[in-house]
Amino acid sequence: MSKAIYIVTTEPNSGKSIVSLGLMQLLLGKTAKVGYFRPIIDDVPDGNIDNHIDTVLSYFNVDMVPEEAYAYTRSHVVQLKNQDKDDEIVGHIIHKFKTIEKRFDFVLVEGTDFSGEGTIIEWDINVLIAKNLGIPAIILASGKNKTLDELLGNLYMAYDSFMEKGVEVLLIIANKIQPENLDIVNEGLQKKLPENVLIGTIPMNTILGRPTIKEISQELDAKILFGEAFINNQVAGFGVGAMQLRNYITHLKEDSLVITPGDRADIILGALQANISTNYPKLSGIVLTGGLLPEDSITKLIEGLTDIIPILSVAGGTYAVTNKIGTIRPRIYADNTEKILTSIQEFEKHVPTKELSERLITFKAKGITPRMFQYNLLQKAKSSKKHIVLPEGLDERILLATKKLIDADAVSITLLGNKEQIRTKITELDIDLDLETINIIDPTASPVFDEYANTLFELRKHKNVNLAMAKDLMEDVSYYGTMMVYKGHADGMVSGAVHTTQHTIRPALQFIKTRPDVSIVSSIFFMCLPNRVTVFGDCAINPNPTAEQLSEIAISSAATSTAFGIEPKIAMLSYSSGASGVGEDVDRVRKATEIIKTKRPDLKVEGPIQYDAAVDAKVGLSKLPDSEVAGQASVFIFPDLNTGNNTYKAVQRETGALAIGPMLQGLNKPVNDLSRGCTVEDIFNTVIITAIQAQGL
Repeated sequence: MSKAIYIVTTEPNSGKSIVSLGLMQLLLGKTAKVGYFRPIIDDVPDGNIDNHIDTVLSYFNVDMVPEEAYAYTRSHVVQLKNQDKDDEIVGHIIHKFKTIEKRFDFVLVEGTDFSGEGTIIEWDINVLIAKNLGIPAIILASGKNKTLDELLGNLYMAYDSFMEKGVEVLLIIANKIQPENLDIVNEGLQKKLPENVLIGTIPMNTILGRPTIKEISQELDAKILFGEAFINNQVAGFGVGAMQLRNYITHLKEDSLVITPGDRADIILGALQANISTNYPKLSGIVLTGGLLPEDSITKLIEGLTDIIPILSVAGGTYAVTNKIGTIRPRIYADNTEKILTSIQEFEKHVPTKELSERLITFKAKGITPRMFQYNLLQKAKSSKKHIVLPEGLDERILLATKKLIDADAVSITLLGNKEQIRTKITELDIDLDLETINIIDPTASPVFDEYANTLFELRKHKNVNLAMAKDLMEDVSYYGTMMVYKGHADGMVSGAVHTTQHTIRPALQFIKTRPDVSIVSSIFFMCLPNRVTVFGDCAINPNPTAEQLSEIAISSAATSTAFGIEPKIAMLSYSSGASGVGEDVDRVRKATEIIKTKRPDLKVEGPIQYDAAVDAKVGLSKLPDSEVAGQASVFIFPDLNTGNNTYKAVQRETGALAIGPMLQGLNKPVNDLSRGCTVEDIFNTVIITAIQAQGL
């Protein structure tokens, strides 16, 4: 089941509140605890609360404080974007959302309001947020002042842009439709959109389309002189009282607002009398302009009346005030229960709520975005902190990554090397790293050096290793770090920034060894593509695996995939798909696939299959129409190291993908290798996945 839904509009003033309120009511009827989140809100004056947040939290008694319900203000986002900190923006939004998600059964996420400039950018941000949160969307558009073709085209383009980015759209809503056009709009949307997309059409509603005296008072910064009890009166129209009273009262209309200078006692008293007269329409209120107040005698007369409509005083001139009132857009706020109830009723009446509930229950996100994947990795590592040893303690990248890891409070770190040299290096690099937060060990000066050497001797004496040789080996940081892991003095090791792969993993193969159920150590990369995360294996260890070894690499990779939250759909890659190809190489892949199906019939696997058929739905359908994997593979097993290593690097360079790894599979305890060209981020990510591996042991 989806645990959240994202509401997005295509333009300002689409009536998003009606959907938010209606959905909150629907969700609270299905689940006990519903949270509310707005990734980006408009700027609000210090001490004020965003109106949308205040309304939802107050009316539905949501157990949240306003500051928890949003991530950024609009100006803060603009500032960060100008600094090219897009990743920081998305990362913080994910963090805030996940914090709310932990506390509630369901989260209603409301997109931005398009109240500023840069509508296209704002639309892209909404798509990006929904994609990275991994939740389905509801798209809303207003039909006001649009032709049928404009409305349908607007909604379809919005739907298409979300689907193109992999965001499932559950519901399309056309709002503010003339009642006589509801059927026409509904039929048009049914023809334009796929059958699986739900459709709602909501008519114009006079109650929701009118501002209240309260809203007008706030926009004008007015002083309320009388009638505060009726501050929620709705304003259907307005007119200026400038002519003589006998003429003006003939122009009064139902629920209209009277605008007049504050010294026009005749208009003020005449309007109040007309409001209680059965011969004239009811009025919503009176606005007195020019900062002028009625004389004391007139004020005393008004005070003696009962059920006085609101009378406001503003500083501006009549013309300017009238123009400003004309631009005020109606809103829904916390104490306006009439509008809230009307919104809920309109939503329930015109939106297929039963079908929407069923879609939310059955919705399952397809894949996971790189940012969400990295966020989940960090949170998982922090959930049970592990101790990781980094043998290459003098490398600049290692020290910078250590700083980042300590700041994230993700792991405990031990650096190997000469203590004074490492401390000097930290000072030279001006890294703000508290040496009290890390452990630095010089292997040759370690109090457990002899113990480690003796252990190595006992483990390797059958291979003609004597004690002197063991001591020589133990001076090597790779051997010392691996022995720390073997002895349980560290939970995992990451090396390779300076040393070769062979240098890094040889000690692990010699005495950490493989798990009982595994005969081969292999590796995978997590390939963080723009819109999803996949698993590539083996791209670092085995040059020419046999069919049996390929099958074991695939099974190990599927287990890794599952452990890291990626549903395994295994593509056994080759130069042909299905039964079309012949030859020793393709036969080896075919045999490996059969072994997997025999050993693990529960796994979804296809092979041999070409890369294009594995990733492209159309190609996959044409080549392997009955496959559960073709076009949607998540785990890619390459036939040999030459193919795998070059492919992962080609994908990384050409698409800008982040490759996390390699992560070694099959060892009794986690030891992972770095590329000598690794970045600080590579080291950070590899340490994190090593810590997570250690949690599973």
